[in-house]
Amino acid sequence: MTAVTVPTSTKFDLGPARALLCRECGNETPLAPEYACLECFGPLEVAYDFGKIRREDIEAGPRSIWRYRGLLPVPSTVEQHPNTDPGGTRLVEAHNLAKALGVRKIWVKDDTGNPTHSFKDRVVGVALAAARELGFKVLACPSTGNLANAVAAAAARAGWKSVVLVPSNLERAKILMSAVYDGALIAVDGNYDDVNRLAQELAAENEDWAFVNVNVRPYYAEGSKTLGYEVAEQLGWRLPDQIVVPIASGSQLTKVDKAFRELGQLDLVEATPYKVFGAQATGCSPISAAFKAGHDVIRPVRPDTIARSLAIGAPADGPYVLDAVRRTNGAIDDVTDEEVVEGIKLLARTEGIFAETAGGVTVATAKKLFESGQLDPDAETVLLITGDGLKTLDALGDTIGPRATVPPSAEAVINALG
Repeated sequence: MTAVTVPTSTKFDLGPARALLCRECGNETPLAPEYACLECFGPLEVAYDFGKIRREDIEAGPRSIWRYRGLLPVPSTVEQHPNTDPGGTRLVEAHNLAKALGVRKIWVKDDTGNPTHSFKDRVVGVALAAARELGFKVLACPSTGNLANAVAAAAARAGWKSVVLVPSNLERAKILMSAVYDGALIAVDGNYDDVNRLAQELAAENEDWAFVNVNVRPYYAEGSKTLGYEVAEQLGWRLPDQIVVPIASGSQLTKVDKAFRELGQLDLVEATPYKVFGAQATGCSPISAAFKAGHDVIRPVRPDTIARSLAIGAPADGPYVLDAVRRTNGAIDDVTDEEVVEGIKLLARTEGIFAETAGGVTVATAKKLFESGQLDPDAETVLLITGDGLKTLDALGDTIGPRATVPPSAEAVINALG
């Protein structure tokens, strides 16, 4: 099929965004609330005409993702509208973790510091800005938890209505954190894939509802690029040797890779080689299974893992994850629920960072990849920690707690300490 290029859309102010590009056949369509190619039904992503982007202009911007607005599909006036101002989270040099794993240098990108304590605030910030420009009135999503929190909070801040759909067995902390913003929170009997199918039906029936990861998905997904931008800027405008990214739908991994490539193409960093590694929980590891088998097609699975924020059995970006990982000579692996818990504990006791189960997946998978030699112990490594452990306390169960319960006396404390 021959790719067709269309004239640049001028109907919407979405910054440097030029058009929507089909990731399969290469056809371009004007900027619009579309997510599937009309020629081949492939997924769409944003294509750009970037102007001159300078480091000093970025550095002079706000300490949020909006410092990168010249690289995102958002209006030039995005900061003038109420939003949660996500981003600007810390990059921690993890000396103790590196020592525990016997490797040279690890950085932890700690995205627990976002407004609702996960990286989802980034993608929702971009989605809301685009949805406002595209004429939507309601912010909505299907979610495994973190996205529900981010959508409910962003809508409240913007003065919008929200509709959030979640599996009914979601962690209680994430349900409460979504409900407190007083939007419409709907629990659905089923897993995330059931919830996602329901969201697609509702998106087709309600034209003014912006389902951030459905009908405005091309814009939403671009928010994950800001993780890659921040890592490179915080490293002194350079790319890491290798990075480990947790995988749910797979969008985050592909967009971090896209960010690194864009930075090199724009001469904001030296375009040095880097490797991208993916991390999944064994109870929901369709992309890891495909990678290990050498397949290009992802076989859907029914999730069964404590890492519910990664429990997407039919990951939309799975094939593109495989492409990015193979192109950069990385790898994908998975870890058991027991290893996930140990990963949470390892990061907490070495670096004082409490990650949710997705972070446990990242740390445990990195450990496994170092031990197998697939991650280079002498290379500079970045781990993405994308959510706060307070959201998934149940995963720790009875594995932690007080060392002892004693009467109120100094002697009893000393005795308990052994």
